[in-house]
Amino acid sequence: MFQFKIKKNTRFIILLFSILIISSCSIRQEKNVEFEDEFIDTSEYKYGICVDSLNVSNYQIERGDLLSTILSDLGFTPAKIEEVSNVMEPLYSASKLQIGNNYATITTKDSTRAIKYLVFEKNKTDYVVIDFCNDSISAFESTKPITHRREYVEGTITSSLWNTLIDAEAPVILALKLSDIFAWQIDFFDVKEGDSFRLMYDAAYIDDTTYVDIASIEGAIFTHQGKKFRAIPFEQDSIREYFDEEGNSLRKAFLKSPLDYYRITSRFTNARFHPILKRYRAHHGVDYAAPTGTPVKSIGDGVVVEKAYQANGAGNYLKIKHNAVYTTTYMHLSKFAKGIEKGRRVTQGEVIGYVGSTGLSTGPHLDFRVHKNNQPINPLTMEAPPSLPVKPELRDSFILVFERVTAELDSLKYIRQFYVSESDSVRITQGV
Repeated sequence: MFQFKIKKNTRFIILLFSILIISSCSIRQEKNVEFEDEFIDTSEYKYGICVDSLNVSNYQIERGDLLSTILSDLGFTPAKIEEVSNVMEPLYSASKLQIGNNYATITTKDSTRAIKYLVFEKNKTDYVVIDFCNDSISAFESTKPITHRREYVEGTITSSLWNTLIDAEAPVILALKLSDIFAWQIDFFDVKEGDSFRLMYDAAYIDDTTYVDIASIEGAIFTHQGKKFRAIPFEQDSIREYFDEEGNSLRKAFLKSPLDYYRITSRFTNARFHPILKRYRAHHGVDYAAPTGTPVKSIGDGVVVEKAYQANGAGNYLKIKHNAVYTTTYMHLSKFAKGIEKGRRVTQGEVIGYVGSTGLSTGPHLDFRVHKNNQPINPLTMEAPPSLPVKPELRDSFILVFERVTAELDSLKYIRQFYVSESDSVRITQGV
């Protein structure tokens, strides 16, 4: 899948990287010589505990396991079980134990096999330790050390972006990351055979071996229908977002609200008491109370994908697809704006309908909903970064970042991986 052709303008970059690596190695060797008499701790640690004189036994929570049954099987008395539960509850509730999560006992090596520590992993990185070493039981929570590894992947799409990433043995979640970054430039439902991408990212690992998640995208080039789209990460006003080579933001901001005048009467919740149905159910939207006939605006550019009437629900409603990531829905409209039809393209701020009380409604209001990647999100707290270009006073800094990212993408085409750890050390692990 990967074909690498060395370009003349990258030979200097490769040479520069080689010099930096050699220099780094030389510095480390000098440091090792200078401090060769220092004490080196060779102890073994698990969960931040020195286990040289202890045994570690690992288990996994199975179907039907409760904290009480786990502790009982480990030999704890009912009184001790209650004490452990009380100490553990503020850090990790017994009700949150999940099938498949790991736990461990750390015991003495003698015949008593006395439990000195009990560890419950909340997820891949976070865990809670119950300490039995002192007279009273105590507990603390901690996190496994995370290493960020800079990785690079490229490919040409033959069937789908998802399958291309699988073929490249890269995390498939990168498909969602790319569709989010380029949401306003590329419709990822319309990606064609022959489109291609080059991407570098920081992946989070535990113990340098166990993959956890994608920490960040550090630069990308996506070629769609012959046109190159670049994503350069840059921070201004304490907000990190992505820009093209001209310093223009890749994202467009949404309007804060689809109405100019309103009062919020119901917020996004998983359990709202419905005034008509007289029962609790999820309400994955925001209700804006406003007089009948108040203009409703599209919060962003997009295409009307649904225009319909639902008698026992949304009444007159519109659904607008803004890109491959975001879709918005406007419900209980009294009527639609003139010319609004399915398939019609609308612009940000354009009036698309008017507040009403059609469908299952107790009074005039707009039920407004937002979906991101087909999942409902809270419209009041959704991320809406500014679409401002790089500020003039930051142009020089941006150019430096752009040149660095471009050079690094070119270099990583030939040097497939290098690591960026928490100690800022860099080491090449694989070449091509």
